[in-house]
Amino acid sequence: MRDMVRTAVAAAVAAGADYADARGVAQEHENVHVKTGHVDGVMRSHDEGIGVRTIVGGAWGFAATANLTAEGVANAAREAVRIARASARVNAGRVELSPLEPVVAEWKSTCRRDPFTVPLEEKTGLLLHLDAIMRRPTDVKVTESSFDSFRYDKFFASSGGADIYQQIVECGGLLQATAVDEHEVQTRSWPSALEGQHAQAGWEFVELMELEKGAKQIGKEAAELLKAPECPSGVMTLILDGSQLALQVHESCGHPIELDRVFGTELSLAGGSFLQPDKLGHFRYGSECVNIVADATAPGGLGTFGFDDEGVPAQRTPIITEGIFTGYLTSRETAPRIGQTSQGAMRADGWQNTPLIRMTNINLEPGTSSLAEMIAGTEKGILMQDTKSWSIDDLRLNFQFSCEVGWLIENGRISGMVRNPSYQGITPEFWNACDAVANRDEWRLWSVMNCGKGVPMQGMHVGHGASRARFQNVKVGIK
Repeated sequence: MRDMVRTAVAAAVAAGADYADARGVAQEHENVHVKTGHVDGVMRSHDEGIGVRTIVGGAWGFAATANLTAEGVANAAREAVRIARASARVNAGRVELSPLEPVVAEWKSTCRRDPFTVPLEEKTGLLLHLDAIMRRPTDVKVTESSFDSFRYDKFFASSGGADIYQQIVECGGLLQATAVDEHEVQTRSWPSALEGQHAQAGWEFVELMELEKGAKQIGKEAAELLKAPECPSGVMTLILDGSQLALQVHESCGHPIELDRVFGTELSLAGGSFLQPDKLGHFRYGSECVNIVADATAPGGLGTFGFDDEGVPAQRTPIITEGIFTGYLTSRETAPRIGQTSQGAMRADGWQNTPLIRMTNINLEPGTSSLAEMIAGTEKGILMQDTKSWSIDDLRLNFQFSCEVGWLIENGRISGMVRNPSYQGITPEFWNACDAVANRDEWRLWSVMNCGKGVPMQGMHVGHGASRARFQNVKVGIK
């Protein structure tokens, strides 16, 4: 593969490219799924190929191939040059790339136990055991559990002299218990909702997920939710648990700072951003206790790497500093438009797609509080956990979320469970209402496994560090 990416770059330059880079990617994925007492499916896939980007006359060209022969790769490179040359005839402006010192390097994520070598019998046996625990309450009628493992071997070369190899291993899983009666259907998840919790690590991460504890807890809570009162409606204090806060950060902080979106690239599909460049450096995004960074160097995060898909080294970039908006996610093409160099946020979903600006690990930095202190200081409010559904407008301003479970807080104590909790807000108003963030002891990196962007759609694994946070005067409930 390393020879093939070099061949692609040489062929593109020989065909007239002003600039060329090539990415070779071999990716492997395994999914093991158990549903309500039975192994529902086992899937394992392998895919590999090369994508080639070129610039000719100030315009981009891209082509990809799974034909990993010297001729197949060279043909793809020449096709990328032809596309760039044709684009240059109608291109309104010229592509200008920020400067980059090329590197020759290798980088690998930490993996103590290769998840692909763990016997299938061990995985299915554990999932079936956890499935039985979740089904102990009689009202729990449907249970699902799964493990996912990923491995990416990535090779990058450019006409500027870069030559980089990276290997990334990820794994994790999800438990879900669904309780049913004649009136209600309620689901609880562990360690978090949606696609579960994953990390850039080996099987050792699964062994630390406290799965038996989680299976007991969510089976019990799913059954209890059937009888719990409905979430009250009104304006009150809201505390978000880490898994829910992670998606709040993703939707209302991560997407608005993608600089290609700011410049209109995503308008045809996912919208734009209210964070226009005139706000950079002075706009009050949140309260003084809100500090957010884009950190591609955080150990274990799904947005962690050695180099992005343009060969830019991983970086830690301040995004919101004591509530002030201070940074974007950028690429070599977009960064010069705001007088900067790329901070390394370009990634592609596989070899067959061109890189886009994607979130790395967008982390809400720890504060000085704790969950116990936040609850004790709340007269009337709700603690919400684990996303059930959400929506947000095209500019990433007006949003609403519903969660799997809520805990009513009265006079500084949790007084009981509520079902179907929800809240809504407007992004800067919401983050300016944040008056407490939990400390490092409660902070962890959460995962989002299917961040969608681009045409054709690309899915990306990203990370979000969060503990818990409290917000004042939030609209809660649906009435």
